[in-house]
Amino acid sequence: MSPAPYPVDPARPWPVFDVASTRRIEHQALQAVAPHTLMQRAGLATARLALAIAPHARNIWVAAGPGNNGGDGLEAAAKLQRWGKQTTVTWLGARAAASADTAASLQRAIDAGVAFADAPPERFDLGLDALLGIGASRAPQGRMAAWIQRMNQAAVPTLSIDLPTGLDADTGHCDGPHVVAHTTLCLLTLKPGLFTAMGRDAAGRVWLDHLQLDPASFAAIASQCATYGGAPATRVRRHASHKGSFGDVAVVGGAPGMAGAALLAATAALNFGAGRVYLAALDPALSSAMVTQPALMLRHVDGLVLGQMVVVCGCGGGDAVRAHLPRLLSGATRLVLDADALNAIARDTQLQGPLRARAARGWQTVLTPHPLEASRLLGTTSTVVQHDRMGAARQLADRFQCTIVLKGSGTVLAAPGQLCRINPTGNARLATAGTGDLLAGAIGAALASGLPETEAAWEAVYLHGQCADRWPADVPLTACAMANRLQAPTDC
Repeated sequence: MSPAPYPVDPARPWPVFDVASTRRIEHQALQAVAPHTLMQRAGLATARLALAIAPHARNIWVAAGPGNNGGDGLEAAAKLQRWGKQTTVTWLGARAAASADTAASLQRAIDAGVAFADAPPERFDLGLDALLGIGASRAPQGRMAAWIQRMNQAAVPTLSIDLPTGLDADTGHCDGPHVVAHTTLCLLTLKPGLFTAMGRDAAGRVWLDHLQLDPASFAAIASQCATYGGAPATRVRRHASHKGSFGDVAVVGGAPGMAGAALLAATAALNFGAGRVYLAALDPALSSAMVTQPALMLRHVDGLVLGQMVVVCGCGGGDAVRAHLPRLLSGATRLVLDADALNAIARDTQLQGPLRARAARGWQTVLTPHPLEASRLLGTTSTVVQHDRMGAARQLADRFQCTIVLKGSGTVLAAPGQLCRINPTGNARLATAGTGDLLAGAIGAALASGLPETEAAWEAVYLHGQCADRWPADVPLTACAMANRLQAPTDC
């Protein structure tokens, strides 16, 4: 087993552990190796990665906290100094209060000739953030906050050990100053906060080192809380197929003045592989002449055969969608609810019973809220939702007994009795009108193909984000343009 750190490739699925589980794994690991071994391995892994990301750096600043994360930094400083780097440590600890491991690493740094200072050096080529890791109990203050500001302002790479200081390892929330790292080296486990909420901006590129332990043994010690990444499998479209082989999707939405949202969802469903797509616009003035995609078929919502198709409801639905929800909730066996459909359900508790009852009938349901819509469904605020995105997604999944796609940075997918999944794809270019409608339509098409609801939602979420990641830098990303590039992973 190689001791070298390796980058976290989002194309494969990775187990993710919360802080409590990571502590159990760490405790077990400490019992299995000789004293000080784990910290030495952590320092070595950090020093190796530091050389990899900044090979020409001469002057390195290590900002070390009082706990074992600081000890990892001290150990890395000793290694880098012995390898010919000029290393300066600012340490917030005290020898008398240090753990045995940290005290040993402190002595090794002193013996190696590491310089210790009360303030950061004026010039440095690489910053090592070893302040808190997962040991944060409150927002950084005082000298620590000042050092974070200095590190963030420097035009040099920053490597955070285990977790950017100030970031909540479980939620990705930050209550105060936090390090914005170029690279984060996770030790032993990946933490969910790195990949959702503010985590993706704070963590930069994420690497992992198991410290020469067998990660397969971790499952016997602690339960993972989520899965990060994992590209969907390619779908096979057999040559002897016809449009009926790939299912029907009906989009219900597009109230007066909002027809574009329904058109975008319907176009995405077509391009994502649905065999037939019907547009049931709620604007009575919409005519076939106004529909720019000729493959779409117009239908009245009351004429849809709900048991034979996937229904995507809510895109641009306005207040008009409320009147149709009772029939759709009680008749559509496969249903994707977005936007105004979610707002209507949040306002009208009488609709929530039929929504929950769908699971007992074996029907498929996917809800695709953004944080504000999620907060309305939960009766809270979007701030509370963003403080714990995985917790909010799980709460919604349990309350409504269906698959939840909580959109945002690090979209979270939750379903009753299943681990959360955190999506690795997507970027800020998706923050434009209509891209959420495209996602709803793509999920509808994936459901129509016959995939289970969680797999259908994951496929669409992953590829929706991947489409944005692969978007040409010199081409504006708009929903209209993206609708024509969003495709299912087929082999033809």
